[in-house]
Amino acid sequence: METKSIMIVGVGGQGTLLASRILGAALVSNGFDVKVSEVHGMSQRGGSVVTYVKYGSKVNSPIVNEGEADLILAFEQLEAARWLPYLKKDGTLIINTQKIDPMSVIIGNSVYPDGVLEAINKAGAKTTSLDALSLAVSAGSAKAVNVVLIGVMASHMDLDREVWIDALKSTVPEKFLEMNLKAFDLGYNYNK
Repeated sequence: METKSIMIVGVGGQGTLLASRILGAALVSNGFDVKVSEVHGMSQRGGSVVTYVKYGSKVNSPIVNEGEADLILAFEQLEAARWLPYLKKDGTLIINTQKIDPMSVIIGNSVYPDGVLEAINKAGAKTTSLDALSLAVSAGSAKAVNVVLIGVMASHMDLDREVWIDALKSTVPEKFLEMNLKAFDLGYNYNK
């Protein structure tokens, strides 16, 4: 199988790293060679976080270059725009419509730009945009945004739903599992 590339991008504290662990567990359990690289900016202060995931028969490096990502899972609008150049021409971009002010906006040096999603759509990317935060809240916790987004991503991939459920069971603490299973299903069934 040819190597596939996925990027998970967001802001520190959104659960991107757990999302990458769930993805990795699902892929490994399906027999793929998987390489993961996590890059943390000022993640503990709300800075940009990106995880590169490559999988296939044999993967040499996890790094994804511009124009190589088959799928980008964006936890926030500006992060989707920031990493858009990494998406393949026929790739898929899944965007949480949530806006999280970067530090420059918080301290008053800039304003959050208007029309981010519109600009991404004008660029011609194949996108799925959703309010993952509202779905997470309806599942039981705003912190489940990451699992809602994993569910949406899973619906775009050729892995059985049960593979994802097993990955959730192996990565999410038992006391949060039921809520995360609900969050996953809300994402998985989004647009179906």
